[in-house]
Amino acid sequence: MTVHLVGAGPGSADLLTVRAAQLLTRADIVIHDRLIDPEVLALIAPWAELINVGKTPGSKINNQDHINALLVDAGHRAKTVVRLKGGDPFVFGRGGEEARALQAAGIKVTEVPGITSAIAGPAAAGIPVTQRGYSSGFTVITGHQDPTTGQPINWKAAAQLGTTLIILMGASRTVELSKQLQDGGLAANTPVAAIRSATTKQQEIRRTTLAKLPTLSVKAPSVLVIGAVAALDVTDASLHELTHHYTPTGA
Repeated sequence: MTVHLVGAGPGSADLLTVRAAQLLTRADIVIHDRLIDPEVLALIAPWAELINVGKTPGSKINNQDHINALLVDAGHRAKTVVRLKGGDPFVFGRGGEEARALQAAGIKVTEVPGITSAIAGPAAAGIPVTQRGYSSGFTVITGHQDPTTGQPINWKAAAQLGTTLIILMGASRTVELSKQLQDGGLAANTPVAAIRSATTKQQEIRRTTLAKLPTLSVKAPSVLVIGAVAALDVTDASLHELTHHYTPTGA
C-alpha cells in the first residue's frame, strides 16, 4: 500500500510529467485538488475512486486534518493511491504535512515532483526568472501565510534581496505587498507582472509597476512577478498555444 503525492503541474495537461500520468492510469483511488485540468482527470481509470478535496479561499470544508484522515484511510484500503495536487506537492502544497501523517500511520509514501507555477507562470508570459544583467536569483514567497505559524514574512527584508520576487497566492494582498515592498526600498516603478491561470487557455497577462499594483484588479489564481525581469517578454508564443493532447503509453 503506497500513497503517491503527485504534482499536476502549473495547469495545462500536457505539462504533466510522464511518471504522474502513468500513476494516474493505474491508481485505485485518486484524491485531488480543486483546480486540476479536466484533461488530467481524464487519464484516471474509469474504475478508480475519485475524491475531490478542493478548498476554496476562507472555507473550512476539507481542512487539512480532514484531508490527512482521508489519505490515511485510502492508504489502508487500496494498493495504489494518488494524492493529486496542483503545481508541486512540496511548494506551498502542504505535501510535507500529508507525508508525515501517512508515515505516522505506517503507510509508505512517495513524492512525484510537478512543474511549479512559480517558474512556469512567468515562463508562459515570456519572463525568465533569472536573466544576465537583470537578476541573478529568484525568491518564491507565499502571499497567503498561515497566521498560526508565528513567523510573519518580513517583506521589507525581501525587498532588499535583489532577486526576482515570485509571489504565489497573493492576489488578495496587492495593497499590502505594494506598500511593504516600497517601504523596504523597492522603487515605485519596479516592473510587476501578474499571470492568471498560467499555461491554460484562460491565461491572462497583465503588467504594471509596484506603485500601481493595487489598481490592477488581480484575480486568483495568479502568479505575481516583481523585479526588472517582469518587463521582459522573450518568447513569441505563450506555452498554452503550444499545447497538445497527451496520451500515456506503456502504462
